[in-house]
Amino acid sequence: MAYDHPVELTSATDLAAMITDTCARFADKPAFSALGKSLTFTEVERFSGALAAYFQHHTELEPGDRIALCLPNLMQLPIAAYAALRAGLVIVNTSPLYTADEMAHQWQDSGAKALVIYGDLAATAAKALSQTQIRHVMTTSAKDFHQPQPASDAIDGALSLMACWEQALAESLPLQTPTIAPSQLAALQYTGGTTGVAKGAMLSHANLLANARQVLARLGDTCRQGEEIFIVPLPLYHIYAFTVNLITFFARGSLNVLIPNPRDLPGFVEQIKPFRFTGMAGLNTLFVGLCRLEAFRQLDFSALKLTISGGTALTSVAADVWHKTTGCLIAEGYGLSEASPVVCLNPIDQVRLGTIGPALIDTEVKLINDDGTTARHEGELCLRGPQVMAGYWNMPEETATVLDQEGWLRTGDIATINDDGYITIVDRKKDVILVSGFNVYPNEVEDVLTQAPGVLEAAVVGEPDRHSDEKVVAYLVTEGEMDIPALRAFCRTKLAGFKIPRKFVQMQSLPKTAVGKILRRALRH
Repeated sequence: MAYDHPVELTSATDLAAMITDTCARFADKPAFSALGKSLTFTEVERFSGALAAYFQHHTELEPGDRIALCLPNLMQLPIAAYAALRAGLVIVNTSPLYTADEMAHQWQDSGAKALVIYGDLAATAAKALSQTQIRHVMTTSAKDFHQPQPASDAIDGALSLMACWEQALAESLPLQTPTIAPSQLAALQYTGGTTGVAKGAMLSHANLLANARQVLARLGDTCRQGEEIFIVPLPLYHIYAFTVNLITFFARGSLNVLIPNPRDLPGFVEQIKPFRFTGMAGLNTLFVGLCRLEAFRQLDFSALKLTISGGTALTSVAADVWHKTTGCLIAEGYGLSEASPVVCLNPIDQVRLGTIGPALIDTEVKLINDDGTTARHEGELCLRGPQVMAGYWNMPEETATVLDQEGWLRTGDIATINDDGYITIVDRKKDVILVSGFNVYPNEVEDVLTQAPGVLEAAVVGEPDRHSDEKVVAYLVTEGEMDIPALRAFCRTKLAGFKIPRKFVQMQSLPKTAVGKILRRALRH
């Protein structure tokens, strides 16, 4: 395709080899930075290798065993992730925002035997551990690279993560590199739970490396080898940043600047101010929130050439304010955990706002009707490619509902595809609202509502209605009091009558996933 320019990534066929190859190639260049400290690629190799050797010599962990990582965006996360991969372990990324019950479900379901966790979360984790097979716990602190902290006392027998790799370095423990087949599992990535109980997508080394190559092919020369500086506000435990930052940009020798708490927008700006950054990924609320800050507007954006949006539909308001503020267009992409995750991305020099771009190289897409037949204009998006998961962990029946024997993955998203391959996501199949026989797509209504004066965020769902199947209900976060007549009048200028919300509910905040995706199901009654 004209939009793709295959770029050399690595000759490695597994992530462990990719990590060591990359660290050797970019040795003294900075790889990660967070909270005023940086690590070179050489330091990343040394620390992750020491921790991997610790796993081999001081635990009974074997290749293929699962290890849960529950950390915010600190430099300890890439070190722990790379150590796990180099020891042949399978990563189970866990959100630090989880409750004890959610942690217990994920760790029990995955059969995790070890845990690396942020010390402040240890008390929550302690409530879950008795229901799991986890026997080795390591804790870490945001202060550890400034002044090492002791292990949390909230979990009996917990060890300090930094003390473990320092012990391995002091003992000069040898790392025995396991033989890793490309088809072996690298991660169990649990879906966000937006449609029910979280399921573990089985992602192999081949899946993740293939997706990194596909993304780089789309980015082409925009991601130069050893020269880029990417700001990373999205959590690395989410598949989006995990693949894009920990694998793709890392493998190109980029510096990833980690933001542990992106909700602190003034702190965010202070952390990125020293860097002449060239790229960033984010979502609507982050783009809009940053652009409202005078300190952000005063930054030097002359090097910024790549802004990626994914995880939720990009609103026209967010795209417009970001472009006006930074001079950089947002390239919207699309993916899902089951596809490692990236499926589509706008070419940087051919961005079409409102679309998710064409499918990546080596990715087939099609639209189907409810009965599985090919749809002509609009239908459920299905894909097939090297980034598609092997299935859901221990859930063959759930796997069979989304992945057929020919390798086609059903996404659950309604889409259209134009003649030159650009795809537009209309909405989640399960979120479509039926009003008197007509389909109403929440994404469309939400995009209009966020253009209305005073509306900061919008979520639209359907509620049962005696007269019209369902009625459209809008949940809004607004500046000041909500003016319902004015909102209705605004909607009438942009929406057909049956799409206009019949009910408006003002909220202090909307329920979201850890990445910032609005949880519509939490608003349904």
